[in-house]
Amino acid sequence: MTYEEMFTKAKALLADADASSIQGHLAYQFNITGEAHGAFYLEVRDGVLSIEPFTYHDRDVLFTCSAETLFKIAAGKTDPVGAVLLGKMKVEGNIDKALMLKELIVRR
Repeated sequence: MTYEEMFTKAKALLADADASSIQGHLAYQFNITGEAHGAFYLEVRDGVLSIEPFTYHDRDVLFTCSAETLFKIAAGKTDPVGAVLLGKMKVEGNIDKALMLKELIVRR
C-alpha cells in the first residue's frame, strides 16, 4: 500500500466522524509507520472537520501507529485507548484532547 492509498482510505474512514459538538480547536497529527509511512492531520475548528495530507506543527496530539491500527480504530473495531495500552499506538501531547479521538469515532 502506498502513502496515497493509505491517506485516501484513512480520510474516507475518518471523514464522517461527528465533530459538531467540538467547539474551539483540536488538531491531531498521525504519523503512520510501515509500508505506507507518512503523516497527515485531522483538525476540528468549531465543529468543522478537515483532514489533510500534511504535518501539523501546532498540533495538540501526535499519534504514531501502523496503517492497519489506524484503519481498525477509524472503523470502530479497535478502541484507541486499548491500542495505546497494547503498544500498537503511541501518543504525545495533550491527553485530554487525545481521548477525544474515541468520542469522534463513537459519534460517527
